[in-house]
Amino acid sequence: MEQTGKVIAILPARSGVSQRTGNSWMTQEYVIEVPGQYPRKMVFNVFGEDRIKLFNIQNGEDITVSFDIDAREYQGRWFNDIRAYNVVRAQAGIPQATIPGTAPAAAAPAAEAAPFPPADSAPAEGSTDDLPF
Repeated sequence: MEQTGKVIAILPARSGVSQRTGNSWMTQEYVIEVPGQYPRKMVFNVFGEDRIKLFNIQNGEDITVSFDIDAREYQGRWFNDIRAYNVVRAQAGIPQATIPGTAPAAAAPAAEAAPFPPADSAPAEGSTDDLPF
């Protein structure tokens, strides 16, 4: 899924050490405001110190966030987890940071790159083309 909006808050990064594996981890949450008649806000997180540095999300910039939604249970309550896997700067229109194995959002193909010739082109005289269209 994707959502485009303006970054309005950057929450403090959290880090720790996994009790199960002993590896260190880091996560940071961001809030974007999605424009519209009734603007909405969405909080998402980026997991991993390398991704946090790679995306380098700044307050006030317009971004498109590609994310996955998952739910988890903790002490009998359920919580949604919106985890970003790609961030694209809206002003530039090109991917600022892409994690290997993910596809960046592609722009619409240009008209000159159309796979078919214009409809008004007629077959050459003496052509063996017997198709009715």
